[in-house]
Amino acid sequence: MRTLGIDFGTRRVGLAITDPEGRMAFARKSIERTTRDALFEALVALIEAEGVGAVVVGLPLTLEGEDSLTTRQARNFAESLGRRVSCPIYLEDERFSSAAAEEQLKEAGLWSRKRKENLDSQSAVQILEAWIARNPA
Repeated sequence: MRTLGIDFGTRRVGLAITDPEGRMAFARKSIERTTRDALFEALVALIEAEGVGAVVVGLPLTLEGEDSLTTRQARNFAESLGRRVSCPIYLEDERFSSAAAEEQLKEAGLWSRKRKENLDSQSAVQILEAWIARNPA
């Protein structure tokens, strides 16, 4: 079963998807947010086209593990997406995903501008890999 990982953001939404067996995560091109409807249309189309069986949305908790405004926005986003698709939506703690993603991109030799372009999707990879590790196929 393929799983879609989402790094929710107010400007860009990072995406990652697993292989058909659900073992490895691969970055996909981020979605630049224009309108809420356009974002959900693009996500629903991707979920249907790729045969996604589950979605994992990163939950940006504070370092203390508490909710913030962004956390509530991510929860609302996940609930809204859940009303539009038939597959289950899971939330995954993403407190350190951006830092880990940034480090991976640096190690890969990407320049600052390229790192910024790929950071959201690489963060989605981190979110999805953490979920896979806790939920082996």
